[in-house]
Amino acid sequence: MNPAYPFSAVVGLADLKLALVLNAVSSRVGGVLVRGEKGTAKSTIVRALAAQLPRVAVVAGCRFHCDPGAPDPGCPDGPHETTAAGGADAAGALRAASLVELPVGASEDRLVGSLDLERALTEGVKAFEPGLLAAAHRGVLYVDEVNLLHDHLVDLLLDAAALGVCYVERETVSVRHAARFLLVGTMNPEEGELRPQLLDRFGLTVEVRATREPDERAEVVRRRFAFDADPEGFAARWAAEEAVLAARIARARAALGSVRLPDSRLRQITAVCAGFEVDGLRADLVTAHAAVAHAAWQGRDVVTREDVRVAARLALPHRRRRDPFDAPGLDERLLDELLDQTEPAAPDDPDNPESPEDPESPGDPDDSGGSGGSGGSDGSGAGDGAPAAPESAPEGAPDGAPDGAPDGAPKGGAEGAPDGAAGPSEGSGTGTGSGTGSGDRPQDVAAAGAPFRVPVLKVAGVGAGVAGRRSSGRGRHGRTIGARVPTGAGPAGIDLPATLLAAAPHQLRRGRRGPGLVLRRDDLREPVREGREGNLVLFVVDASGSMGARRRMTAVKTAVLSLLLDAYQRRDKIGLVVFRGAGATVALPPTSSVEAGAARLRALPTGGRTPLAEGLATAAEVLRVERLRDPDRRPLLVVVTDGRATSGGDVTRAAAALAGVTSVVVDCESGPVRLGMAQALALRLGARVLPLESLGDLVRDRRKAG
Repeated sequence: MNPAYPFSAVVGLADLKLALVLNAVSSRVGGVLVRGEKGTAKSTIVRALAAQLPRVAVVAGCRFHCDPGAPDPGCPDGPHETTAAGGADAAGALRAASLVELPVGASEDRLVGSLDLERALTEGVKAFEPGLLAAAHRGVLYVDEVNLLHDHLVDLLLDAAALGVCYVERETVSVRHAARFLLVGTMNPEEGELRPQLLDRFGLTVEVRATREPDERAEVVRRRFAFDADPEGFAARWAAEEAVLAARIARARAALGSVRLPDSRLRQITAVCAGFEVDGLRADLVTAHAAVAHAAWQGRDVVTREDVRVAARLALPHRRRRDPFDAPGLDERLLDELLDQTEPAAPDDPDNPESPEDPESPGDPDDSGGSGGSGGSDGSGAGDGAPAAPESAPEGAPDGAPDGAPDGAPKGGAEGAPDGAAGPSEGSGTGTGSGTGSGDRPQDVAAAGAPFRVPVLKVAGVGAGVAGRRSSGRGRHGRTIGARVPTGAGPAGIDLPATLLAAAPHQLRRGRRGPGLVLRRDDLREPVREGREGNLVLFVVDASGSMGARRRMTAVKTAVLSLLLDAYQRRDKIGLVVFRGAGATVALPPTSSVEAGAARLRALPTGGRTPLAEGLATAAEVLRVERLRDPDRRPLLVVVTDGRATSGGDVTRAAAALAGVTSVVVDCESGPVRLGMAQALALRLGARVLPLESLGDLVRDRRKAG
């Protein structure tokens, strides 16, 4: 097997390196969530870290990797005898820290383990098959694309990470085992965000972007070529730096228990968390643990202001979100103000043993690169490589390097655009390109108001799509409404009563000779569950001149933004088609990133003719392609228009292509005299009609109700 790419050889990614190292030093920090665009070496550096973790002693033959010096008293493979800690003997062996990767398509049984029901029923034993959480104990659990993992799996994962214990409950049999690991999740925000509750469960977060510096990018490619050509030789050239890093992590771990957190620094941490108005107290705990870990990493025995600042920069950005459409970020000027306000008055106070300059620090962190970057880079290195020079590798991670972009600045991609504004690329990506023919004079971009609650829109019938919170669906979750013979490679859980009833009539013929039942695979029955599924909500928005009055378009954008928020809360995919001028464009292909949809909507200009038929035809094509990609996800079409069609093809024919699609027409027609064109369109589509002005009145605004 080829060696992993060396951690020290990764170009840039300073903040990410530091966050990973702090978690390697202290498991109490709570893991790392890595947010960034594709191709920024997120996976490479996580795999590289595992190779630098100290080797661990394990009980020989224990499937749960118990420590011989302090075995888990509840280990299913126990009880184990306690032996001398810190080494290997007849009862234990040394092995490398494990790196376990959780695939997006993993099942609950694969994650937490499963029970052998046949042995449990026939022999009366708890025959337990460990899952990935057991394999990751005392190592690293890596979840790529964690935002695409199903919510209930993320809940199980984070509960185990927080408690250090995995609980498995299956058909009246209960098993628990230790599950302490370094949790690392990576995600591309363009593919959808995590819920704020789940974001909060990650200790630290780092935003990474590829450097725009040509020389650094060239070094990334150069090192990757060298590694691919000769992995062993490349790893050997970085072996000295890797050994220094591993030794420093081991020293910091050993010193962690002796690091003191003065009460003045603890009050400073809590004041900073309160100043940023973060919810709950997890931020205070994580920041304190991270500050202690950073002090140990720097060789200090007392936490200083710089340790607090570094910890806050990594622990607070993802806890600052006040709206699901907000991008994580931290105002570093406010952070420094809060630190200044809470700085102990007397520099010579024994609770404030600050040193003017940390000899191990590479310099003033405010002079270092951007988030995940190094030196003066605006980004974080990228691809598969690392620090600009070998000697700058592990020690070179700037302690407390500021986030690369100021608070509120775009982080790259549509979701980073500030409210009510758009960058140059977004202006061209909103579907206006097809509407620049003669007579098209786009108006100024109208701002959207605060979103409000909207009525629940559902797809009729019962589907079989991914679990969500909108329409009725059958799958692995929900209330049990029956049982059936397993239809897949394995049962989606076991319906115990139905399994027993299927086996009971055959016991005499099978020669049963005891209290247990004689079970066979064809006796197994899986439950049929009915719950909720997520849908594809495709918005078709009229941005033509007939919608161009600023006040009216503001109302339209606010309504659509409210529907987007509803889609976010119900775990839907969303897409956005815009028609105006000479045609229609897909402003946002179907995606789980509702934030991207909100950014494109806010930047949407208006003006020109009204090619309604083209908008419907484009929507039909989007749904056709998406049906091929994800046949189980049912669509919900939301057409926002006044129903006018001043150019383009035949609306009736275009509407016929959408037959069978559950549709809603949001009628934007206003004024004392109404032509009812949107209602006529709804008849062609077989759609429900919702007047624009009624959306905010059907359900009282949550903010006003509070």
